[in-house]
Amino acid sequence: MKAWLLLTMAAIASAQDFTQRGFLDTSATFFPQTAPNDSGHAWGQSLLQYEAFYKLGPYLRFSGGIDARTDTHQQTERDFGLSWWDRTRQRPAFAVRRLSAAYSRGKLTIEAGKQFIRWGKTDILTPTDRFAPRDYLDVVENDFLAITAARLTYGGQSNSIDVVFSPRLTPSRVPLLNERWSGLPEGVSLSELPPAYPGGPQFGARWNHIGQTLEYALSFYNGYDHLPLFRAELPFVQQFYPQMRMYGGDAAVPLSLLTLKAEAAYFTSTTAASDEYVLYVVQLERQSGEWSFVGGYTGEALTRHGSTPFYSPERGFARAVTGLAGYTIDTNRSLTFEGVVRQNGQGVFLEAKYSQAWGQHWRATAGIAWIHGADSDFLGQYHRNSYGILGLRYSF
Repeated sequence: MKAWLLLTMAAIASAQDFTQRGFLDTSATFFPQTAPNDSGHAWGQSLLQYEAFYKLGPYLRFSGGIDARTDTHQQTERDFGLSWWDRTRQRPAFAVRRLSAAYSRGKLTIEAGKQFIRWGKTDILTPTDRFAPRDYLDVVENDFLAITAARLTYGGQSNSIDVVFSPRLTPSRVPLLNERWSGLPEGVSLSELPPAYPGGPQFGARWNHIGQTLEYALSFYNGYDHLPLFRAELPFVQQFYPQMRMYGGDAAVPLSLLTLKAEAAYFTSTTAASDEYVLYVVQLERQSGEWSFVGGYTGEALTRHGSTPFYSPERGFARAVTGLAGYTIDTNRSLTFEGVVRQNGQGVFLEAKYSQAWGQHWRATAGIAWIHGADSDFLGQYHRNSYGILGLRYSF
């Protein structure tokens, strides 16, 4: 795998229709309080990300990328192997971020390989986004993971259909048990067995229509949940991934003063221990001068209660009022604000960030986040994890 990847990247680099980009990002996070299973007050991490793109003729293009990272808190492996499937509990030190080939001609596009696939229209929660696992090791600061899949898209400006087949589940990463984001109460000690991954494929389809006054889509997914359930024979626990089927839809309506978006999905499962439920979002967007605003409500309705503990930030951030705001000071400086308030008042997350760029390559970011609530609430359980963050990025 390593030799093939290096040869591929070298061949791409020698061509004319070649573009590349990347960055080195270093950040430090500071926690005023300790957590029951984590006495640390600070950690640092660095990420080197490189991506390259090559267009071969009018129809074929290649995309590739690599991540290399490390940290001070051992959320990253100390192994020097190159990860493809992203099935490690820790972040891999070296990973193939993406590597795919795409053929486009007329209304048809076919892409195969490791790629990012996003569905849905809403921002604060995207229930239909089933091919988009995330890295939740830090829960509130999370990134998407690419999956290995074949994707066919056919259509024009008004109607399009998107069909996806993935031969193997790429799971989301959930917090490590010995870290502060696990949320384990004081005095609880657990040992984790290797996760039990399913062996079957996933597939799904999405049809999207863009009209003069309304854009809407219908989607279907059959496969596995990328977030785990837990088997427990104390003190041992093991992650496993239930079968999942999703029926969803989303819509966007531009109005005179703002844009209204809505999205909903119904999740069923043949795994008896899994819940069946509906997730939905109603969202408003507005751009006013240098300000951008997004606000709405995320809801959940449970139709069947399973018998097994689960971990789901998607559901944990539901039943909440959420808001995002951004202010562009000038071409180099910006402010962003984010807030989540659970409807029962037992979980609150507020964050503010300031970003400033220098020249073409450097950008610094400073932020502060406040988390408050009750231990019984998904968000409130992290009330000891309020933090400040400083970051510096060099882009090339």
